[in-house]
Amino acid sequence: MPINAEYRGPGELPEVIAVFPLPGALLLPRGQMPLNIFEPRYLAMVDDALRDGHRLIGMIQPDATHSRSEAKPALFSIGCVGRITQLAESGDGRYVLELTGVARFKVVEELTVLTPYRQCKVDFFSFIGDFTARKGEEAVDRDGLLEVLRDFLKANNLKVDWEGIEAAPNEALVNALAMMSPYGSAEKQALLEAPDLKTRAEILIAVTEMDLARKRTSGDPPLQ
Repeated sequence: MPINAEYRGPGELPEVIAVFPLPGALLLPRGQMPLNIFEPRYLAMVDDALRDGHRLIGMIQPDATHSRSEAKPALFSIGCVGRITQLAESGDGRYVLELTGVARFKVVEELTVLTPYRQCKVDFFSFIGDFTARKGEEAVDRDGLLEVLRDFLKANNLKVDWEGIEAAPNEALVNALAMMSPYGSAEKQALLEAPDLKTRAEILIAVTEMDLARKRTSGDPPLQ
């Protein structure tokens, strides 16, 4: 999705960003993530992002396995920053917004701040390839991805817009399927941290095949 701001490299993004820890949330470059914001600290985060003009929010998963505090859980070291590209007020104190992914980041350190939301110093240089749209998509096994998608849909009695899927470029297809996948935090983090689009597609195929095999063995009912 095109956005008004053009980010050509890490130097065009701030070194300190607000972060929104959200389990199971996966944002990828040029992907779209809808968010329903209602907690006061995150309403303040959105207000500040709009006031500052950059409209950037870092999505990151809490790392439950290394957390000592439920109120302030540890964070995974890798997240993805997104720009607010749509915003609506609900009339009941909520924001309904959409983030468009810009680039992944590595957390350098979490800062001690006075804001109610958390902020981190981050490094985008480890993911400089994220600034090039559709990079490496020619290496994606598109046929393999579509085959496992068909198996997943059939096993769960789901339907999709195949015309839209077949028209989608590989980057948009892989990232959209990864973001919508029903898997847990560990799998979502592995998809996020994949070094390239080809590897992300391979992880998605492997995780889906394992899930389908497990359901066939256990006789689990399809997703509702």
